[in-house]
Amino acid sequence: MNEPTAAAPRTVSHDLPVSPEFETFMAGDWAATPLPAGIRLPAADLTGHRRARLSARFPGERLIVPAGELRVRSNDCDHRFRPHSAYAWLTGLTGEDQAGHVLVLEPDGPHRHEAVLYVRPRSPRSGPEFYRDRRYGEFWVGRRPDLDEAERMTGIRCAHLEAYGQLPPGRDASRDAGLASALSELRLVKDAWEVGQLQAAVDHTAAGFEDVVRALPRALAHPRGERWIEGVFGLRARAEGNGTGYDTIAASGAHACTLHWIRNDGALDARDLLLLDAGVETDTLYTADITRTLPLSGRFSSVQRQVYDLVLAAQEAGIAALRPGASFRDFHRAGMRVIAEGLAEWGVLKSPEGDFHRRYTLCSSGHMLGLDVHDCAQARAETYLDGVLEEGHVLTVEPGLYLQPDDETLPPELRGIGVRIEDDLVITADGARLMSGALPRTPEAVEAWMGELLEGRED
Repeated sequence: MNEPTAAAPRTVSHDLPVSPEFETFMAGDWAATPLPAGIRLPAADLTGHRRARLSARFPGERLIVPAGELRVRSNDCDHRFRPHSAYAWLTGLTGEDQAGHVLVLEPDGPHRHEAVLYVRPRSPRSGPEFYRDRRYGEFWVGRRPDLDEAERMTGIRCAHLEAYGQLPPGRDASRDAGLASALSELRLVKDAWEVGQLQAAVDHTAAGFEDVVRALPRALAHPRGERWIEGVFGLRARAEGNGTGYDTIAASGAHACTLHWIRNDGALDARDLLLLDAGVETDTLYTADITRTLPLSGRFSSVQRQVYDLVLAAQEAGIAALRPGASFRDFHRAGMRVIAEGLAEWGVLKSPEGDFHRRYTLCSSGHMLGLDVHDCAQARAETYLDGVLEEGHVLTVEPGLYLQPDDETLPPELRGIGVRIEDDLVITADGARLMSGALPRTPEAVEAWMGELLEGRED
């Protein structure tokens, strides 16, 4: 049951040839190395209920949810693998060893399914894969569970991956829009365990922001200080979790006016602001998504504070609109009303009416959050964008002003300033709880926080 059929190992052009005598030598005298008998995934007791909910939506149909495949980065080097979020949610499996694996829900009567997990078991010591195969060999990429171990870990019946190719077709989540949509919608409301994972991601992210502030003097001295910032946060993310949940945005000066600035190749100037948008992803693949805009000198200038105060007022208005039963779009509308009125007061807009403020805000001011940074993106509009908030929804509120350096509708002193303030919140029975409240938001609190961290930093 646990032995894969023989296959040619994946080698490369510069690998040394192997003699028959060496193959024989490598095949013997290995001690048994079983995984601990009681090993079980953190989410294993939750995934059965999740699969049952999916089963109820598709009675009598074969459902296929792939983990995804490895993708080549360069020649014989693959990108790091992260399983598809729907696969992780339904199985609890989150590791890099899941590449190519597939969850199948087999119809088992008119109203239920049996889950079968098709996996590549560990390399047997009877063949060359375990020491020669660069992509899957145990000595190259680490040990995988055998089929019995995988069953104990997940509580799901496991079969050899090669048997998957003999199955009839079914609805495949990687190609079937209806199934993908259902999988997104089922994940919209988070259970208590998921909220706990997201809170852990937020807490680690807050620690990463503190690391960044302590590192500012060295980053300011480096010719690519934005990269220094990215690296400092990335260290925290890899040390505490799976890594970053998305590419870190470390945007200083006018770079902050580019919404997804991930080149991070600029120098830092103490006269500028730093817009840091970053999130730690836990080992269970739940991610935080937080943005702070920080004065690199430790103090906001008067014009920087003018912009920051307006964005903060917009965020406060958005957060105040969060409650069960409210339209998902209400918090965005509330924040944008504040922005439009502020721009009109500055004389940038003739009137707060209409959508002219969008020249300076560019995008929506929030989204669902969970296993994906833009979570549940395949959900139908009526269940998400045009739906209502429910207890257990986790989302971001992140208004911003992006005042382009070449925008002649702006007075010169405002050009080239980008400010975003983003926090993570969970909808509760009577409102919303700010999950990222450990990080300061008001300008006074930001300045005091930075001062304390810089005074106590270790060089």
